[in-house]
Amino acid sequence: MNFETLTALAVFAFVSSATPGPNNLMLMASGANFGFLRSIPHMLGISIGFMVMVFAVGSGLVRIFDKFPVIYDVLKIASVLYMLWLAWKIANAAPVTKSAESGTPMTFLQAAAFQWVNPKAWAMALTAITVYVGDSAMVWLAVAALLFALVNLPSVSMWTVAGQQMQRILTNPRRLRIYNWTMAALLVASLYPVLQI
Repeated sequence: MNFETLTALAVFAFVSSATPGPNNLMLMASGANFGFLRSIPHMLGISIGFMVMVFAVGSGLVRIFDKFPVIYDVLKIASVLYMLWLAWKIANAAPVTKSAESGTPMTFLQAAAFQWVNPKAWAMALTAITVYVGDSAMVWLAVAALLFALVNLPSVSMWTVAGQQMQRILTNPRRLRIYNWTMAALLVASLYPVLQI
């Protein structure tokens, strides 16, 4: 891997991290329902969890998937079921004041584990490894994984802040309900590319 490839990877990491997807939609909902500070473990779980995923995929996990293609189907089914459950939880989140008292945002470990059933995360990791890293030395794989974490954290923070800013509008339980159902619908809609494969 050379400097030009590393620069291209950084651009890919930023664009793919900043565009809408399951992680960002859930963070926007978390920011609106729990605020920025309570969503920090969720943000860190995404960034570090995805970094680990990129490293694992580049370390040979992709070869196991190629050897046993049924794993792709199992992963697709698990992803769809889990994301539908998350969409239901988002849609039925309590109003902001109640959420602050009784609700719980996604934890660090939950967010890190979610990367393994997130179709967009898989697409990003596989693209990064096959297009940018290839058969580079292990040190370049580690650099690529770390680069994703460094680029990802500001991106996910922006989505959480956007959700937190929505709290000003979402003071009414009806508006919050509409917002949460919209976020849930968008999360379900993000499954469309997965269902087409």
